[in-house]
Amino acid sequence: MNDFKIPFSGRAHNYTDEEVKEVVNAMQTADTLTQGIYLERFQQKFCDYVGAQHAFALNNATAALELAAQLAQLNEGDEVIIPGHTYTSSAYPFLKNGASIVWADIDLNTRVISAETIERCITPKTRLIVVVHLYGYGADMPTIMELAQRHNLIVVEDAAQALGVEIKGQMAGTFGDFGVYSFHSHKNMSTLGEGGMLTVKDKQIANIIPMLRHNGHCSFNYEQKYYWTPAMGNVDLPELNGKPLFPNNFCLGEVECALGIKLLDRIDQINIEKRQRAMIFIDALADHLELEFHKVDSRRHNYHLLAARLTNGDRDYFMQKMAEKEKIQCVVQYYPLYRYDLYKKTGQSKAKCPNTDLFFDNMISFPFSHKLSDEQLEVIILATKRCLV
Repeated sequence: MNDFKIPFSGRAHNYTDEEVKEVVNAMQTADTLTQGIYLERFQQKFCDYVGAQHAFALNNATAALELAAQLAQLNEGDEVIIPGHTYTSSAYPFLKNGASIVWADIDLNTRVISAETIERCITPKTRLIVVVHLYGYGADMPTIMELAQRHNLIVVEDAAQALGVEIKGQMAGTFGDFGVYSFHSHKNMSTLGEGGMLTVKDKQIANIIPMLRHNGHCSFNYEQKYYWTPAMGNVDLPELNGKPLFPNNFCLGEVECALGIKLLDRIDQINIEKRQRAMIFIDALADHLELEFHKVDSRRHNYHLLAARLTNGDRDYFMQKMAEKEKIQCVVQYYPLYRYDLYKKTGQSKAKCPNTDLFFDNMISFPFSHKLSDEQLEVIILATKRCLV
C-alpha cells in the first residue's frame, strides 16, 4: 500500500537554509572530505553539549556499538544483558565479539529496562549491560549504575534515540562506560541519513579509538627524514590491556560533520517542539483509556517516537482501519529480538520477558516526525478517535 495520506515518514526533520548553506560550504571548501577540521569541531562541540570527556564521530550508531563491543574485550562464555525490546544493532555486535545474550524484560510503563529487570538476569558470568533509552525516554541510570558498580559490570548506554534527554540533570549516554548516539534519518537530529557518535570515559580507550576508527592509521614511532619515506604514515595494530584489536573503517565525512555542528544549535528546540506536540496528542486522546501512552512532560523524554499500547486486544483491527479507511500509516516496532531468525540460529532465543511480549503484541507507533504539520497532527488525532469507536 503506497497511497497513504499521512505515511510513517523515513525522514525526521527538514533542514534550514542556514544548514543547507553550511553543507554547501563544506562541499566547496573542505580541504579533505573526511578526517578533517569539521570532524574535530563536531566532536568537541558534542562533548560540550552532552558533558562527555571524549567523543568520536562515526558513520553510524551501529559502528559505535561495534566499537563498544570490541573495546569491552569479551571472552567466550561472558554474558551480556540486553533488552529484548530494542533494535537489533543493540545486540548483535556483542554476539559477534563472543558473548552470550541474556534478554532483560522492560518495565511495562516506561518501555525500557530497569535495575529491577536487569538484576533478575545477573549471573556470575555477566560482564556487561546494554541500557537502551528507547523511544527517547531516559532509563533510570543512577540506580542502574549503582547495580552495575556493585557487580563490577561494564555499562553501554544506547542513547541512539535519546540525544538531549536528561536524567536527574545529566545527559543520557554519559553515565556508563560507553555512550552511543545516532544521527540516522529517523532521529531527531539527522546528518543526511547516517551518522553516529561514541563517547567514552577511559582515556586509555579514547587514545586508541582514532586508530580503530580509521584502518589502524597512525604515525611512525620514529622521526622520518622525509615525510614520504618509507610511507605517508604507519598502519599498526592497536592494543588494549596487552591484547591486539583489529581496526575498522567507521569514518564520518566532513559534510556530515559540518551539518552536525549546526544541528547541535537547535536539537534542544526540536526536542521541545516534539514533546509539546506529544502532550497535545496524548491529552487529546485522554478519554480513550484503552490507548495507553507514556506521558512525560520533561527533558527526560524527547519523543523520538510516539508509541502507545492498545489494551483492548484490537491492535491489528485498529491499524487496519487507520490504514484502509483513514489512509494513515501506523507501524509496530521492535519485534522482540529473541523471536528473530538471527537470534534463533545463534542459540539466543531463550527469553523470559512477559512485559516485552505483551507490549509488542499490542503496541502502535503513530506517524510523528518533526516535519509533521499542525494540520497533519490534527488529522491523525481525529482519525484515531474515529477508529477507536
